[in-house]
Amino acid sequence: MRPNESFIAQPIRSLQTMLRVLAESDNKYARVIPDGIYGPQTMAAVSAFQRNHGLGVTGVTDQATWEAIVTAYDPALTALVEAQPVDIILNPNQVLRRGESSPYLYVAQALLLVLSQTYASVGTPSQSGTLDAATGDAISSFQTLSGLPMTGELDKVTWKQLALHFPLAANIGRGTVRQVSGP
Repeated sequence: MRPNESFIAQPIRSLQTMLRVLAESDNKYARVIPDGIYGPQTMAAVSAFQRNHGLGVTGVTDQATWEAIVTAYDPALTALVEAQPVDIILNPNQVLRRGESSPYLYVAQALLLVLSQTYASVGTPSQSGTLDAATGDAISSFQTLSGLPMTGELDKVTWKQLALHFPLAANIGRGTVRQVSGP
């Protein structure tokens, strides 16, 4: 619902789009269709916004109302849009071995923690960013579960399997996400 480039120099349509996003994120706002016409529906939506934000209720978008709508729009849009996925890709021959530290290991340890709470055979890793004994053991047990060679090292193939197993273990994609507490 972010105004696209066709809305440039179309302030009414931009206003209506922002109001629409606000209404979709919170039902206290009136819905409006971004048609570019400042008609009764838009005036009602602006009035509802003004009322909810302690502004003078006129139905007219003055500078204070515009700025308040813009300020409210970004958090509302963020709440509606899915979070951007993070693609972490190990280099083809990159292998993280015992004793090594890497930001990737924090992520792998978090994934392994969830997997350890779902699969009893996967050990509980540390949360250190270092491939220590506990993390190596967790990786080894996960590799065994996944039918991979048990090396205790984090390579591209093991990473791919972690990424594939995590959504199932966390129930992502089924409408619920389990709350996982820290160590």
